Amino acid sequence: MYNILQRMKREWEGELYLMKAKLVGMIMAALAAAVSLSGCQSSTETVLSDSGDNDYQEIELVMAVNGTDIQIDTRVADKFSELVEEASGGKVTVAVYPNDQLAGGNATKGVEMIAVGGADLAAYATCTMAALDNQLSIATIPWSFDSYQEAREIIDSTGGEYYAGILEKKGITYLGSFHNGFRQLTNSKREVKTPEDIKGLKIRVPGSEVYMDFFRTLKVDPVAMSWSEVFTAIQQGTIDGQENGVSITESAKMDEIQPYMTLWNYSYENDLFVANTDIWNALEPKTRELLQEKATEACEWGRDTVEKEEKEMVQGFIDGGMKVTELTDEELADFKAAVESSRQKFIKKYGEEACSAFQIK
Repeated sequence: MYNILQRMKREWEGELYLMKAKLVGMIMAALAAAVSLSGCQSSTETVLSDSGDNDYQEIELVMAVNGTDIQIDTRVADKFSELVEEASGGKVTVAVYPNDQLAGGNATKGVEMIAVGGADLAAYATCTMAALDNQLSIATIPWSFDSYQEAREIIDSTGGEYYAGILEKKGITYLGSFHNGFRQLTNSKREVKTPEDIKGLKIRVPGSEVYMDFFRTLKVDPVAMSWSEVFTAIQQGTIDGQENGVSITESAKMDEIQPYMTLWNYSYENDLFVANTDIWNALEPKTRELLQEKATEACEWGRDTVEKEEKEMVQGFIDGGMKVTELTDEELADFKAAVESSRQKFIKKYGEEACSAFQIK
């Protein structure tokens, strides 16, 4: 009952905040114009003025995420909120809105809102953030990373810097990254171990051009479809399967309607933890320092959680009767050879700077 009431409260608050966000966006635009003309200090900065030399300012920030209450982006945002409130003694709080409540359930609008200041903070998958710039999808090129550890190391160095540079131009400040997960395959037809096995299957994929081209190259029929429609489409036989991270596959109960899973880590997906730059810069330095520290801590917690829980979830699939096939290096080599032309096309498209940042060859 408590969870239901909390969800109802969040939805109600989300509707109110969406109206407020539109007003804030117009006010911020007007303030920016006024500041540009007068050279005066930003009004936003004045509102967020010092509440004490040795204390945090009192402020509530709003954070938007796309996932449901149990998905990793919402869980990381909730963890972040807890860490910030505890460390600030309740002075700084973060209200988390899952399911893109602030954008009426539309992830693309949610991304646009963080860019214009309709939300203060957000966490979105790179394939969703790519609505702002396609270059943000660079790390989703198939088999860019061999492991989660490799992804951590590269993103925490040159990869993160690359994300930050792109986002800065969009009015967004990059605070960190956490795993959404390596993408796996499930289907209702047959065990998939070779490129021949996957031919002809109708697989739901996000609209990302990288994913669509990857599956077309494998002679699969990729179907772009809203995630909310996938469960029913599989039940009705409209599509044969889907590809996603283990945690999303589990939370969507795909194991109940999909008897086959192939573990092939074909693409790495991560969520970017970000802030609207104008709002971020208007915060007191001590508050920004706290938020950055706790964002990093929450991202690390999210990474550890995904890695730990994936193993447990896969074992749960097996125990429940699902046929889980983990491809060998030799089997993976056949798939990699089959899609090499697709990989090279996107490597050329994204360019040397992007590929160098993520060590993609």
